[in-house]
Amino acid sequence: MKTAIIGLPTVGKTSLFTILTGAHQETRMGSTAVRTGVAKVPDSRLDELAKLFQPPKITHASVEYVDLPAISKENLRDPSYVAGLRVADAFAHVVRVFEDATIPHEKGSVDPLRDIDDVETELVLSDLVVVEKRLERLDKDRKKIKNPELDREFELLEKCKTLLDATQPLRQLELDADGEKRIRGFQFLSQKPMLYVLNVGEQQASKLHEIEQQYRSGPLKDRAHTDVMAICGKIEAELAELPSEEALEYLASYGLKESGLVRMITASYRLLGLMSFLTAGETEVRAWTVPIASTAVKAAGTIHSDFEKKFIRAEVVNWKMLVDLGGYPGVREKGLLRLEGKEYVVKDGDVLVIRHG
Repeated sequence: MKTAIIGLPTVGKTSLFTILTGAHQETRMGSTAVRTGVAKVPDSRLDELAKLFQPPKITHASVEYVDLPAISKENLRDPSYVAGLRVADAFAHVVRVFEDATIPHEKGSVDPLRDIDDVETELVLSDLVVVEKRLERLDKDRKKIKNPELDREFELLEKCKTLLDATQPLRQLELDADGEKRIRGFQFLSQKPMLYVLNVGEQQASKLHEIEQQYRSGPLKDRAHTDVMAICGKIEAELAELPSEEALEYLASYGLKESGLVRMITASYRLLGLMSFLTAGETEVRAWTVPIASTAVKAAGTIHSDFEKKFIRAEVVNWKMLVDLGGYPGVREKGLLRLEGKEYVVKDGDVLVIRHG
């Protein structure tokens, strides 16, 4: 799963990407190249299980991030740039909230809501071009042949066009399973889930949660498939240079319990509709990424395709029970290690042992 970090110039998005992923790739001025990096999904459950099993390997779930040059009309006309956006599953839009006279804003002033709307408008207009071209082609095809499939696609794209003409993103469009399937191939930019990352100044760092709530319940309220979080890029850069204990003390000085990057990764994971199930033993403790509400057989396929094909049953226990009772013998003795079939819906934090042929 990929999250593209987007935004206007001088918002701090590339610095956040670098701190987040540790990817220090050089980019030329004016380049439309895509930078990629991977960030671990923080998960204290793995640490607890590792204490129990003492495995040589601990593997976290991960989120892949891509960093592109700033959003602009010019870049959105570049096919390679747009292709980099289309392959993303979600966007993290870094929005400048901080004031800094030494870093001028391209529009002369800091106005977060204006910048949010400007970027949204560019995504909407990019989608509108695609929709209009396809409708034009469909109109010609429907005059040549009678095909109900073409009619259904035309009707659906007409709905998309109406929304886009009103400068509304396609993530606001309510679709049934058939409609979702029909437009999936277009990879519309304004349909992708959006995480607004408010990059605040150091003087605002102690009020991150209040700022988030202010935007979430105010100007960004009722925006479908979106989430809001606040982060202080300057603090995150300093945290990246500190040992873990000193980092916690530094956070505490601002009244914070965890870094903004931890919250950003967790929010990205949540926005994509993902969760983790776990496997635990003496060789490895690992978190596996699956969509929320995945069945046991699909979870097995995440580990290995053969496990899905030859699935028999899954032994399931909550990670906390496994830790509290000292391992598998303890949960078996208490009758808490359940046998579940293919249709069992896996829960976040389940520990699975897959039985297969």
